Amino acid sequence: MAERYRRPDWVRRVNAMAGSVGGDPRRVVPIVAEQMLRDTESSLGPIRGSFGDPAWQTRFEELARAIDRSAMHVVGRLMSRQELLRALRTRWLLTRAADERPAIEQERIEAPVIVTGPARSGTSILFELLWLDPELRAPAAWEALHPLPPRSPDDGGERLLWSECEQELWADVQPEFASIHELRSDLPVECVTLTLPCFCGTHWSMIGQLEGWSLDIPRMYDFHRRILQVLQHGAPRRRWLLKTPGHLMTLEDLFATYPDAWLVQTHRDPAKTMPSTVSTTAMVQWMRTDDVDLAALSGAIEAAFTYALNHSVEVRSNGLSDRFVDVHFEGLLRDPVATLRGAYAQMGRDLGREHADRIVAYLREKPKGKFGTHRYTAEDWGFSTASIRGNLAPYIDHFGIALEP
Repeated sequence: MAERYRRPDWVRRVNAMAGSVGGDPRRVVPIVAEQMLRDTESSLGPIRGSFGDPAWQTRFEELARAIDRSAMHVVGRLMSRQELLRALRTRWLLTRAADERPAIEQERIEAPVIVTGPARSGTSILFELLWLDPELRAPAAWEALHPLPPRSPDDGGERLLWSECEQELWADVQPEFASIHELRSDLPVECVTLTLPCFCGTHWSMIGQLEGWSLDIPRMYDFHRRILQVLQHGAPRRRWLLKTPGHLMTLEDLFATYPDAWLVQTHRDPAKTMPSTVSTTAMVQWMRTDDVDLAALSGAIEAAFTYALNHSVEVRSNGLSDRFVDVHFEGLLRDPVATLRGAYAQMGRDLGREHADRIVAYLREKPKGKFGTHRYTAEDWGFSTASIRGNLAPYIDHFGIALEP
């Protein structure tokens, strides 16, 4: 990765501080579960409930130990420690709200619209364009990171400022990240961020190789539903809009949690999407460590997404085909309003004039490549175009994926 991306000077200097204390980044930024638990309790008071997961503290302690033992540099440890502390506070506040307001547990999350698909297949821009629909509600980054205020009254302004430093820091740590994925406090955010405080979700598996800790997908989706119940409680009722590429790999668990969900799946030539997925994940890990194993990462991502994309064909044959909506990348680029109108028709809905006008205005203000262009080829990231397409022939043939030059 060092030959691809140059670290900003401030990141290089902060990381070099480890050398002044013996070369161990843990001496600069220790990650100790017991201390973080005590710090959280001292500021918010004792926690009494479990928010549906009696084993949550064990999960947190295992995760903290795994991060502490990992090869993260000083800046990576600082980012991760802040996330752990913020997630602890979030879980504290969610648990207290659920204990004080039992009606939260009766909230029904009805027919959410969930966007998924591989990286660079249009998931992010589709998510944002759907978010412009006044009848849909997506979690903004600031409310996913800080779903409840630590005190009242609160209009969200303070939490917006808190989340801004965290969201925009990623591009400060590695400026090229902005050309891959824009993070902003007031934009809708992925489920991977929403489920971070369950301590067993996909955010943590994305940021590094963490030995001694593991995902728990059913528990992650249970937390996902519960945090939506908290956010929905007492608010004007609108249908939820959600998104993350990772849902592709956990379709059965997703539909077990939301059996009436609409799954909006984006499609693009996998020779374009597979290397981009590796590029994005490698960048996320590079922000936190000097040791990114590109060969292992490419192999794992290729295996996971090859299975997931081909399996998405099989899932539809098991009685779920009427819950899927397909959006092809080239159609979304060519005529986004017409493409969304077709997607809405598949869900039995109409695309209103207000929504259509918002789409046109939004795209006019957000031109493609505003943060630079993320250029790559399959071969740049250790892939063969022919091999990717051959392995994914069932997916390509079933959906009629247009192959790109």
